[in-house]
Amino acid sequence: MTMEELLKIFLLVLTFSVPLFGLTYSDTKFNVIQFGAVGNGRTDDTNAFSQAWEATCKSSSTSSTMEVPSGKTFLINPLYFDGPCNNKIINVEINGNIIGPSEPSEWRCNNNACDNWMDFRYVDNLSIIGHGVINGHGGKWWSTTKLDSRPNALKISSANNVTLRGLTFKDVPHMHVVLDTLSSVSVSNITIDSPGDSPNTDGIHIAGSTNVVLDHCRIGTGDDCISIVTGSSHLKISNIICGPGHGISIGSLGKYGSHDTVEYVEVSDVVFIGTMNGARIKTWQGGSGYARNMIFERIYSQEASRIINVDQFYCDHMDCFTHDTALKISNITFREILGTSSNQPAVNLACSASVPCTDIVLDSIFLRQNNNKRASVACNNAYGRAQGMKIPRIACLNQI
Repeated sequence: MTMEELLKIFLLVLTFSVPLFGLTYSDTKFNVIQFGAVGNGRTDDTNAFSQAWEATCKSSSTSSTMEVPSGKTFLINPLYFDGPCNNKIINVEINGNIIGPSEPSEWRCNNNACDNWMDFRYVDNLSIIGHGVINGHGGKWWSTTKLDSRPNALKISSANNVTLRGLTFKDVPHMHVVLDTLSSVSVSNITIDSPGDSPNTDGIHIAGSTNVVLDHCRIGTGDDCISIVTGSSHLKISNIICGPGHGISIGSLGKYGSHDTVEYVEVSDVVFIGTMNGARIKTWQGGSGYARNMIFERIYSQEASRIINVDQFYCDHMDCFTHDTALKISNITFREILGTSSNQPAVNLACSASVPCTDIVLDSIFLRQNNNKRASVACNNAYGRAQGMKIPRIACLNQI
């Protein structure tokens, strides 16, 4: 079977097949139009959204829904959607489009801080679903403002039982979706569309969250398609198309000597198209903690640069030093990884001499360069085993 045939199979498997069912539990609906929203793409509808949210959250119904109707485009500035709410179930149904101001100077931010655009906090049993497009007009932000002043599009934090489904995010100034300190999360059928040269525009960023299921998403961005940082565990990520972007990354972890932990992560059925990395673990020298108990399997690469990249020497600035301490990376399996690489080495295991990587398993690897040359593997202080089909030959992985 040719690489092209294998890619077709992967794309067929990843075809979106999950329908967007209507809300089942909605007892009371609050449409933003009823609160004065215009939806012409020019009038600022922030206040109407705020009032609709307040009514939704304070409703005494068992469940309530805030509606953003289709056929209109709503311009809003940064806004908090705070809980806890009075009712047991909160739905936000976004079928219209949401845009931000076209000029960074026109954004109205709290105390000049534009950390997040739509910020949901302390809202348990929250569902945000719909067919709407959220466009942040990020182009001018990317070229004219500092990273720490750019807003993330959607942040959901400090909550249990969260669902996010069906939305499209486009050209966001900073990160597209941030999931922070959550438990029991389902994310599906999300589309993210930003150019490959948009800086620091992570697709879905997961921090301090547990029991997260992320499924059937198409992500193209200028940074990590999915990034997973400290405090996250028990994540299941599957049926993802990533590209452009930097791949699916654990980390970075251990920056400025911090103690960081990520564990129990399953990543499966992913296609990387022209990405900088495929499956990546990136940690800083001098940190502590661990990245452990992870499986990356059934991965297809179409000209990703480094398809497997474990890097204990990650550094994104010029002042980088080697330390005697590092996070421990252990029990990581890469299984059924196939496709083409645009760079050498296709597999890079760069581990610390003082805290080497252990229990690394490379199982059934079939990789070549895009020019039909043999792909290469580089290992340093990596311990584990290679098994199953091995193309290219994997001889540098030290036996346990």
